[in-house]
Order: sequence, then C-alpha cells, then structure tokens
Amino acid sequence: MTQESITVGAVFERLLGPRAEVSITAYDGSRSGPADAPVAIEVRSPLALDYLMSSPGDLGLARAYVAGALEVQGDLYTALRALATQVDQLTPADRLWLLRRLGPRHLRLVKPPAEEHPSRFRRGMTALRHSKARDSEAISSHYDVSNRFYELVLGPSMAYTCAVFPHEGATLEEAQAHKFDLVCRKLGLKPGMRLLDVGCGWGGMVAHAVRHYGVEAIGVTLSREQAQWAQKNIVALGLADRAEIRHQDYRDVTETGFDAISSIGLTEHIGARNVPGYFRFLAGKLKAHGRLLNHCITNPDTSVAHRSRGFIDRYVFPDGELEAPGELMTAMHDAGLEVRHSENFREHYAKTLAGWCANLDEHWDEAVAEAGAGRSRVWALYLAACRLAFERREIELHHILGVRTDSEGGMGMPLRPDWGV
Repeated sequence: MTQESITVGAVFERLLGPRAEVSITAYDGSRSGPADAPVAIEVRSPLALDYLMSSPGDLGLARAYVAGALEVQGDLYTALRALATQVDQLTPADRLWLLRRLGPRHLRLVKPPAEEHPSRFRRGMTALRHSKARDSEAISSHYDVSNRFYELVLGPSMAYTCAVFPHEGATLEEAQAHKFDLVCRKLGLKPGMRLLDVGCGWGGMVAHAVRHYGVEAIGVTLSREQAQWAQKNIVALGLADRAEIRHQDYRDVTETGFDAISSIGLTEHIGARNVPGYFRFLAGKLKAHGRLLNHCITNPDTSVAHRSRGFIDRYVFPDGELEAPGELMTAMHDAGLEVRHSENFREHYAKTLAGWCANLDEHWDEAVAEAGAGRSRVWALYLAACRLAFERREIELHHILGVRTDSEGGMGMPLRPDWGV
C-alpha cells in the first residue's frame, strides 16, 4: 500500500486493530470496522490526523475530539473502552508505519484547541508550581467555569467528589448524601463541635454536617464561584449562624482548636512535595483527639508517577498530582496523626462518574449553551475516561482517617468503630 493510496479508514483500522468493535467513517469516503458496531467514529477533517501524528496518544486524540475533528456517534464511554487497549499498546513500529503511509505532512505543528492549558514549562515561566498564585489560577481555570454548568453535570447535591453507594440501586443523590454522612460519622461529629472543611467546593459537606450533626463549620475554597454559590446556599438553608464559606487558601486559615477536619478532594491539587507540610499544617489545627478524614484520588502503587500528564494535565487539572495511599499514610503519621482506618472506594467513583456522564448527556444542549461546545467536549471525554480509569484500577479513591492523640497516646475513639452504617 503506497502513501498515496492509503485511506483514512485504513489508518484507523491499523491504529485500533481489526477486531475493535468500532466503525470508522472518514472525510475521504473510506470506512472500516464492522457496520453494526455499537460505536461509530467519524473522522471529519485532516486535522484529526495532524493532531494524532504531532502528539500521539491520548493528547492527540483528545485534541481531535475537543476540536470537533473527531466525532463519536453513540456512547463515549463505550468508545473509550474499545479504544483504550489499542491506543495504549500502539508500538513504535505502528507509529513508524503511520508516518511512512501518511507522509510528513501530518507532522506539522497545529495550534491546539482554545480549551487547552499551556504546557508545564510555560506555566513555570509565570509562577512556581503550587505557589498560592499558581494554585489559585489552576483551581479557577477548572472550577470557575459556570455554576449552572456544574448544576447540570453534578445534579442537585452539587457534590464534585466520589459518592458512596449504600446499595447497588441507590441514586447518585442518595449516594452523595450517604458519602457526607459517612464522613461525619468517621469524624465522630457531635453537636457543638467545630469542623474545618478544606477544599469545600459548593459547601455540601459543611451544610450536611451543620444540619444533621449540629456542628459549627468553616469551609474554604480557592474558587470564587464556588464560595459565592455555597455561601448563598448556606444563607438560604438558614445555617449562616453556624456555618461560613470563605474564598480562601487553606494555608491562610488562622483559627485552630478544631474537633475535626474534612479534606475531600483537595490533596490532588497540592503537589506530592507539599503533602508532608499539608498534614503538619492540618494536624496543628486539631485539638487532642481531633480527627482528620482525607478523601482523595490515589495512585494504585508508588511506581506510578505523581504528576498527571497528557489530556488530564493540559485540559482538566493543570499541576494535578496523585500519591499512593501508603505515601499519604506515612505523611500523616510523620505529621503526628495516627492512622486508624483506610477504605478504598474505587468502584464507587466509577459509578459516580457514570451518573455525571448521564447528567451531561441528558443536558447536553444546555451545557453547550452555558460553557461552549469545546468545554463540554472536554468534560464528556474527561468524565468517561476517568470512569474507565477507575474500573481498570489505573487510579483509586481512598478515605484515610487519622487522629491527633493526646500526650499519653489516648485517641478518644471506640475500640472497634463501625461508623454506625
């Protein structure tokens, strides 16, 4: 097969493998794959091949999809399942074959879609990684999109973290409420206690703890949009006398002597080198017998690099970093906290993401009108890809509970807590 005669369909058949359950139609009129495949991919323009060749792997495919050069007919998650193994296993020989057949014209530099963040190198030219300024910019870029957009994706709970499903048939809203309740129980919350919720998002944990456990709570977030929405909701719920949501870096919290601290989905943003200091700071905010519940996405083991790469880094969580659960536990112990319990909710996060994907699909037209087609495509791809990653155990989600013991080693917990659930 010569360079001139090869079709785009043949290129993708080689890329995906002849047994992939995906049908391909291309702008040059070519087709490949079974006609009755559950998922169909349309290659709409040569730009898709430009992205694929200039940035192979998930970043190239992501650029093509976000730009609209690739279109998926059918369920995006199903398409990614069909694509994942083949793309992951693309060998240097495959890439050389593509280059020989397509020619160098597709190696040209192509401007990425507008939704893409600068590279790590370019970000480093403006501010140090995980400085307050750069962290604030990274959080704002992801969360200050549109509160309405998040309402469409997350649903009424406005909870943007892993839900915990009490049973197989539980709804997403039931599972989010159950998650907050489980965190409250693990923290041993009681009326009159003081709670600090770092990375509080839209205030779901704060509202739940104050309403159902009678605590006083402070929530902090680097997202101005989140803080405004959450504080307004706190007022609407009649909780403003016992709860406060601040647009603030957790490092700027001056209060101390808390009975409990919840950190739900923040550790991913602080950077691996800052984890020891993070837990030392939070431990210093607790009184004796005070508990810290850290809920975060983790690597499956320490061989996996901390820093996110490719699509996730350039489109979703710039500067995001993950640690293995053992690294987090060690840092907590070194900070003076005794780890009393750890639990993995990996499958629950896959189910949570499936719910968010369904919400986005249901409200697609409104989401596009609110945040734009490119941004909506980023989210569709991100949610479906993360669902697959949790299912394949490429990432996990851990609850790690630590306690600040007193000077004699007392920890103020039952001998065998069952959290009441």
